Amino acid sequence: MTIQHHPGDELLLAHAAGSLERGHSVVVAAHLEGCAHCRERMRVFETVGGALLEELPPHAMAPDALARTIAAIDAAASSPSPPEQAAPLRRPALPPGMAWPRSLADCPATPWRWLGPGMRWSRVTLPDDPAANVFLLRIGAGKNLPMHTHSDSELTQVMYGTFHDGRALFGPGDFDEGDGSFHHQPVVQAASECICLASVRGRVLFNGVIARTLGALVGM
Repeated sequence: MTIQHHPGDELLLAHAAGSLERGHSVVVAAHLEGCAHCRERMRVFETVGGALLEELPPHAMAPDALARTIAAIDAAASSPSPPEQAAPLRRPALPPGMAWPRSLADCPATPWRWLGPGMRWSRVTLPDDPAANVFLLRIGAGKNLPMHTHSDSELTQVMYGTFHDGRALFGPGDFDEGDGSFHHQPVVQAASECICLASVRGRVLFNGVIARTLGALVGM
């Protein structure tokens, strides 16, 4: 299935510049892993950014900058720490054929947790930003999330399966950005369950009382 939905230029520019918050950044990076079209766009943005940096006036370094750098290198080389055996990361089981995103290579995740009938979720922890609200959402075939909007923004990367939210059909590799400008209700297609990687800034605002309560309990 061809990828139909991609991050906008503003998101890719922020990702290229390193100014995108970590939660959103790992979702954009997960999309880039499987999308040659967006990788080429990123290459162009990074080339333009490099050219702009070369045009900036030089900034004077501190007189002892080189000496301090060499001293730091010497200190690190003189006291090497023994390699530690890394413990296996905790991660939920995935369906056959679904790969864990490389952008989450060092990130543990909780086992699948019940969210509602036919719905489970897994909290992903980013070691360099534990406060980032990143999770995997797993919804059964034919099931749907309740109608909702967003207080700020949500980035979603489809990892497995397909869903339709009333605006468009999203399949493996597709990317979606949600905000408060619309309400939608993702409905998973009947052929298979759907697993998405998501990063939420702000809150998901569900329409129903029960859905709002469950969303608040899991931090969505």
